[in-house]
Amino acid sequence: MEKFTNEKYADYSKKEVFDRQKDALNKVNALLGKEYPNYIDGKEVYTDRKTRSINPGNIDEVIGIFQKSGKEDAEKAIQAAAKAFKTWKKVPVEERAQYLFKAAEIIRSRKPEIIAWMIKEEGKSFIESDADVSEGLDFLEFYGREALRYAEKQPVVEWPGEENEYFYEPLGVGIVIPPWNFPFAIMMGMSVAAIVTGNTVVLKPSSDAPMMAWLFCDIMRELGLPDGVLNYLVASGSEAGDYLVEHPLTRFISFTGSMEVGLRINELAAKKQPGQIWIKRVVAEMGGKDSIIVDSEADLADAAKGVALSAFGFQGQKCSACSRAIVDEKVYDKFVELLKKEVEPMKSGLPEDNFYCGPVINETAEKNILKYIEIGKKEGKLIIGGEKVPGLNGYYIKPTVFIDIDPMARLSQEEIFGPVLAVIKAKDYDDALNIANNTQYGLTGAVYSLNDEKIERARHEFHVGNLYLNRKCTGAMVGVQPFGGFNMSGTDSKAGGRDYLILFMQAKSVSKKIL
Repeated sequence: MEKFTNEKYADYSKKEVFDRQKDALNKVNALLGKEYPNYIDGKEVYTDRKTRSINPGNIDEVIGIFQKSGKEDAEKAIQAAAKAFKTWKKVPVEERAQYLFKAAEIIRSRKPEIIAWMIKEEGKSFIESDADVSEGLDFLEFYGREALRYAEKQPVVEWPGEENEYFYEPLGVGIVIPPWNFPFAIMMGMSVAAIVTGNTVVLKPSSDAPMMAWLFCDIMRELGLPDGVLNYLVASGSEAGDYLVEHPLTRFISFTGSMEVGLRINELAAKKQPGQIWIKRVVAEMGGKDSIIVDSEADLADAAKGVALSAFGFQGQKCSACSRAIVDEKVYDKFVELLKKEVEPMKSGLPEDNFYCGPVINETAEKNILKYIEIGKKEGKLIIGGEKVPGLNGYYIKPTVFIDIDPMARLSQEEIFGPVLAVIKAKDYDDALNIANNTQYGLTGAVYSLNDEKIERARHEFHVGNLYLNRKCTGAMVGVQPFGGFNMSGTDSKAGGRDYLILFMQAKSVSKKIL
């Protein structure tokens, strides 16, 4: 098998590449508004209530009509997964991995189409959508290889008179609850990590991204994945979400989303239910309040560019996005001047026209972000943005920068998940590190400095799961930068790392006396 290598992105500055993507968008536009079923135990399931997926960049467009299941379908999905687990766990790892590799082949051949659906459903630019689909491909290729590695004979210390072995077994039925912001990559990575290790899955996609999950599930059906191994359940969170988490047959929950929801899942999962015979495992990747430190000895132009890209890529709707720039007072004014020049050219418009800045995901998000902008106007000085984009039929908010924010202000402490950046003045490098560590989160962070001693200090003193030095704090690559955070940012699950699959398995030691 070839060595794993990361998927490459297309170059949309080339006319033929750009035109190819526009052609894919035209084809997808002709398919908007269709209805799609849930899949439970391989069967199509329709419900009386529906979930409508709306284009956040043009709210008159319906991407598709999906189902809205409740407890009854949730129970059927759990039972289907439990039944399928009895046989799926016995399927050789080599065979399970082949489903991932074959899925990668199909997705690669349909990449422009899948990117087009994401541009429409999530409001991502061409390159952001490409990066999302490419990361999904990386997860398929990487986790398939990792499953094969874990299936190899594991080393143990020899002991006289005994044959000892150590191997991994799957857990059982898993509930996968992915986010809307990386609707293909994270959704697929969470799902296939569980499946390739021998588990079965009830996938409950975000109501803001059901199309992306449906595409993946439909591809796995096309490949002949056995019924019940992957169940696709667009469902009411209030009715079906808690029910799935609390169910006694649920063995683990894999979740990516907000801190509040993640903590609730952890709380519900911790309570033993009647008939439950295991402690449920929770794999959670939650929020962030990510900082970039700009040292007095930094390349300020490089730092300003990195902060702008980290803060406003996909409208700041990444748990890894920079929402705080912590700048040494010696270079503060100059940095602010350079930052403003970086942000000013960022124009908003329709994602399918490949504007860098598109919409935020929905009306609720828009209202919440605008609320924080009003808070920011009281807590600091607005230097750019601070309002909706006029003349567009969607949830567009201008890239917004506030300066002179207090380290303990709400804009500095609370996750906003939108295109809002707080710039904070630090007295010196010690102060900057203290400010960087003053939130309840610990996901990503970055330091810009040309001083090697300060860089070395950051490696040990900046308490985050993913630290970047003299580069932006977004864009973790599978296998290169395993991703997951500390504190209230989650369980440090390190998606895309060499120990991630262990989270979906349990180790068994077998000793045999030599007669």
